[in-house]
Amino acid sequence: MEMRAKKSSRSSTSNTSGSTTTTAVERKEIERRRRQQMKSLCAKLASLIPKEHYSSKDAMTQLGSLDEAATYIKRLKERVEELRHKSASARLLAAGSGTRRGGGGGGASTSSAATTTASGGAGSSEEAGRREDDMPPAVVEVRQHNDGSSLDVVLISSAARPFKLHEVVTVLEEEGAETVNANLSVAGTKIFYTIHCKVRTYVR
Repeated sequence: MEMRAKKSSRSSTSNTSGSTTTTAVERKEIERRRRQQMKSLCAKLASLIPKEHYSSKDAMTQLGSLDEAATYIKRLKERVEELRHKSASARLLAAGSGTRRGGGGGGASTSSAATTTASGGAGSSEEAGRREDDMPPAVVEVRQHNDGSSLDVVLISSAARPFKLHEVVTVLEEEGAETVNANLSVAGTKIFYTIHCKVRTYVR
């Protein structure tokens, strides 16, 4: 009986030891695969970053590649925001310029009148053109807040050549901004517009 008990005990110990060894091997294999996958992903990530953006040789390591990728993505984001602001400013200026040239249909009638009028009409048209050239150009400034989710758009125009506020709001919405409120004030011959916006966030 004692010999059977000893054999049973040895068998149990052997099975436990074998099971433990198998589990350890499986864990090592899982860890090895995980490291290989991580290494492959880091290498792929590093290949997407232009070489001129690497700040040091340490960037060739996995940790360095992750740091460089984070820095590069941050720079790209800032650049995209900068280009968006420039694009919005250009479109706002274009909208204001079109408004001042067209004048809501008034420009067409003036042109027609100038065509049917004699030399006096041509002279008045030239004089109006000179007055328009003497007017200061419109100013567009986009100020983004530190939180990154809101911004202010400041526009300054001549009182004789105002912006159409609804066109400005349309341009901002097309650029991904949601208008919260807008203020308008007149000082002398200038009109000041201040538009407070929130940046829309898109969930993909």
